[in-house]
Amino acid sequence: MKNVELLMPAGNLEKLEYAIRYGANAVYLGVVDFSLRAMRKGELITLENLKDAINLAHSLGAKAYVTLNIFAFNNDIKQLESCIDRFQDANPDAIILSDFGVFNLVRKHMPNTPIHISTQTNTLNYESVKFWRDLGASRVILARELPIKDIAEIRKNVPDVELESFIHGAQCVSFSGRCLLSDYFTNGERKANHGNCSQPCRWSYKLVEETRPGQYYEIHQDEKGSHILSPKDLCLVEHLSELIDAGVDSLKVEGRTKSLYYVSAVAKTYRQAIDECLKNPSADLHKYFIELKKVGNRGYTTGFALGENKPDSYSYDISKGLAGADFLFEFKGVEKDGTYLVKVKNKVLLNDEVEIITPTEQFTTKVVEIKTEEGEPLDLGNTNADIYVKLEQAPIDYKYALARTVGVKEYVS
Repeated sequence: MKNVELLMPAGNLEKLEYAIRYGANAVYLGVVDFSLRAMRKGELITLENLKDAINLAHSLGAKAYVTLNIFAFNNDIKQLESCIDRFQDANPDAIILSDFGVFNLVRKHMPNTPIHISTQTNTLNYESVKFWRDLGASRVILARELPIKDIAEIRKNVPDVELESFIHGAQCVSFSGRCLLSDYFTNGERKANHGNCSQPCRWSYKLVEETRPGQYYEIHQDEKGSHILSPKDLCLVEHLSELIDAGVDSLKVEGRTKSLYYVSAVAKTYRQAIDECLKNPSADLHKYFIELKKVGNRGYTTGFALGENKPDSYSYDISKGLAGADFLFEFKGVEKDGTYLVKVKNKVLLNDEVEIITPTEQFTTKVVEIKTEEGEPLDLGNTNADIYVKLEQAPIDYKYALARTVGVKEYVS
């Protein structure tokens, strides 16, 4: 089997580095005004540090693709014209876009930069792929609504362009993300296709009949309300061989707004699964599906990949992601006595059994000591606290290590 790219989201500089160290061959990133995801936490990627972010990816041996894939109005085009030299100077490995006007600007000002066509263009057939190829695109990111067999047919008809396909993460209730619900429900303050979707498809709804004001009826009987629009998350880890055989060049994970733990754990799991698949195309990859249950999800589905989008592809009872394991702490430093300075993400108790993951390790151990920064012993470390912990078994390289609870808890499948 051919080599294939694992493409991970980089919501900020820290996530960019962890994604690559945990196995990504490439990352995609964007600045707020021109990207379909507006970041709010961490060391955000801006026009001022965009070049540094791309240089960091390159220094780690990975590629960096920049997203300019908003639906652009005149003001957006004017703004892009005024700063496109910053994108050019940053020297990305490709620009991801969906708008013809943005296409023209990039081709004019960045003629040597490869162009990747965003999934927002709803590319579903080989003639569309040919169109983008003939216009000068080097890669087309296919719509999520495509079955794998259709991807194979596209590859057969268009062998000379790269194909990228989503394999994991949140899905939109609308066709390839072309949704105005957020715009409507927030009076235009949270525009979905300008990177600020409020995800009303995840909200809980009840039915009201206009002649009976104040009387609310459950659309689907559940104490939490009803989530009739909320699709489950995509997970195609068990179908990697089929995707690679179909001719996909880049396997893409959604999630620039997801946590550092999510990005790291998902990258590690898919890296291992892809590597095993390339060595043995008939390998049973179910163990990686179990691993992916440990990160936040709304239940998993194969979406349209197998030829149909079944009713059970929607999460009728929950709107927020559940995880089979809790992210406990992030390693920040080490002391001579073998204790580690950590940032607590969820409460950790003395004698807790925990699972440690690093770019090269994964093992279960026990918390044998907890101390304050002043050295006072503790029975627990509270969320957001900086504490010192000692482990029964320590990671070989703690710098990018993360700790989580052990095992897959009960969760909605």
